[in-house]
Order: sequence, then structure tokens, then C-alpha cells
Amino acid sequence: MASAVSLLLSSPRPLRRAAPCLLSSPAPRLRLPLPLLVPAPATARLLAPPPRANNDNSDAVGAPDRLVAAVAYLYPFLDGAHHGRFLVAQYPVFNAVLSPLGPAARLFHSSPLTPFLLFITLYFAVVRNQQAFSRFVRFNAMQAVALDVLLIVPDLLAQSFAPSGGGIGLDIFTSLENTVFLFLLVSLLYGGGACLLGITPRLPIVADAAERQVM
Repeated sequence: MASAVSLLLSSPRPLRRAAPCLLSSPAPRLRLPLPLLVPAPATARLLAPPPRANNDNSDAVGAPDRLVAAVAYLYPFLDGAHHGRFLVAQYPVFNAVLSPLGPAARLFHSSPLTPFLLFITLYFAVVRNQQAFSRFVRFNAMQAVALDVLLIVPDLLAQSFAPSGGGIGLDIFTSLENTVFLFLLVSLLYGGGACLLGITPRLPIVADAAERQVM
């Protein structure tokens, strides 16, 4: 592809004239037709570099869309916050960081059906609702839903292989739980913060899946 583009953009080679014969009379010069010139606007379009992808669409995203997209990232974090119990117990500073989310956590765990109802609402009422919500909102809501689906793996591991005593097994289990919690916390801060700024965040693992769902 790059070689083809280089051939298109390269300047045409000059026409070589035949060397005149020294023993013969000079032949009349043939007027060769000039090569067709590409119009200036078309030439400018060919030579102009391709536009760079830019995720900063803050001018096009309204404040309501930013807020709805940012709030969506609370759903996977609240659903998986229990993975941070070891980290919060070891570092009490996380209590001060998470204390503003107390009312949301109480509402989230007010009923066993609340997580499931939020999942259904986010996916069918937001992600699949192209008429009511912009692509910015639907993409971020789908990322939040995909993050919550991924929590099935650590939840199953925690229920199946949780060590009953101490030792190296507990250390490995604690490290895995802390990793899941920190990943959810970073996703919340980065995803929610970027949405509030009107920038589309792309989270690892789930961004491509979310992209396919909102095409």
C-alpha cells in the first residue's frame, strides 16, 4: 500500500529527447503534448497528509452526555468493589477515597436484583437505544457493561479457590484481588474523568468489544 501511494505522489519523470545525429541534418523538433496537469485542488488533496484520529471531541459532546457516560462507570466498580477488601484493610487511606461513594453503594446493594436491573437498563435502554442517546454515551455504557461481564472470572475464582488458611496461597489470592480492585478503580477514574472532559476513553480488553456493539 505504501509503495502504491509513493508511486501516485511521485513527480512524473521528464521526457528524454533523442540525441541528434552528428552526420545528418537536424530533424524538425516534434512538439510533444504536455502531460495532463492535475488541478490544483486535487493535487492539494493528494499531497495533504491523512487526518489523524483524535479522541478529543469535547466540543461536540454536551454536558448531559458527559455526565451520563461518566456515571455509567460506577456500575462495574460498585459491583466489584468487594475485591478491594484486603487493600482497604491494609491501607486505610482508601476509606477516605471511597467514602463519597457510600450513598451510591448503599443504593446499589439495597436489593439483590439491583445489579441485574442496572445491567438490563444499561444494555437495552442505553447501548441499544440509538434514538435517545449519542454514540459517545452508548460506547461508554457498553464499556461499563463489558467490564462488569469480565468480573464473572474473578468472582468464580474467589468462590472456588479461596484459601482457607495462610501461606503462599493467601498471598497469591490477595494479590489477585488487589489487582482486580485497582483495575476497576483506575477504569472508574480514567473513564469517568475522560467522559467529563468530553474525551472518549478506550479501556484495555473491553474497548474493541464495545466498538463492535455500537457500530
